[in-house]
Amino acid sequence: MEKRVTFKGWFLPLLLVLPQAIVSAVFFFYPAGQAVWQSMFIPDPFGLKSQFVGLGNFEYLLGNSYYRASFVTTAIFSTLVTVVSMGVALYLALLADRLIKGSGTYRTLLIWPYAVAPAIAGVLWLFMFNTRVGVVAWYLGVLGYDWNHVLNGTEAMGLVVVASSWGRISYNFLFFLAGLQAIPKSVIEAAAIDGAHFWTRFRTIVWPLLSPTTFFLLVVNIVYAFFETFGVIHTITAGGPQQATTILVYKVFSDGFVGQDLGSSAAQSVILLIVVSALTIVQFKFVERRVHY
Repeated sequence: MEKRVTFKGWFLPLLLVLPQAIVSAVFFFYPAGQAVWQSMFIPDPFGLKSQFVGLGNFEYLLGNSYYRASFVTTAIFSTLVTVVSMGVALYLALLADRLIKGSGTYRTLLIWPYAVAPAIAGVLWLFMFNTRVGVVAWYLGVLGYDWNHVLNGTEAMGLVVVASSWGRISYNFLFFLAGLQAIPKSVIEAAAIDGAHFWTRFRTIVWPLLSPTTFFLLVVNIVYAFFETFGVIHTITAGGPQQATTILVYKVFSDGFVGQDLGSSAAQSVILLIVVSALTIVQFKFVERRVHY
């Protein structure tokens, strides 16, 4: 018979939940409320007074071609970062799960990049691909390819995608490896005895059993690509060239802190919050139906 712990009264449960409720209120609900409130005003250049415009900031943004282009850039960037980081991490996890000798060292080396902050990772990749002193750019020049992410938008997007994915592979690797090790070996061995090849076993047994882990990482990586890649983009391209790498979160920064358009920046924050929330709801509504627990 299952035993469950019950609390008499409401005071103790409320006391246990109170710290998390305070943290959520101070660091999430209050800033979100402030962003919604500020998005309805246009402050003067000196910040002495504000003019109420209602939904005027949102109308201006949705009619701005540069802002609409940042949606496309964000969609391309977040998709590439999610696919690359999860795909490479799954491949490395499959290798680590089959490795017998030196597996501890192999796993430790793969985890290290996760300890590097996004801004530091951006600086590292920027040095390697620097058009004047970068070792990778120099080798590409020797091979006859003129690398210049400062002027080429496609190269700039590829560089920030690689730099952002590099730091996330370790995080995904840990979860994929844990999911692989949780799969009963007897099931895989039985399929091998029946004559199923590696990719057949992976497609019919391993991948369905990994679907809860994959779904969790899909949600987490999309949120990461939307928000936590700011440091990488800021250090490598600063949104350029010609806004080729200006994603939504970076445009919030450039318009609010650089351009000092606080009303527009607050409206962009609200739109970004709505977009990410909608994506998360869609994932839980439709993608989770294919997950096997």
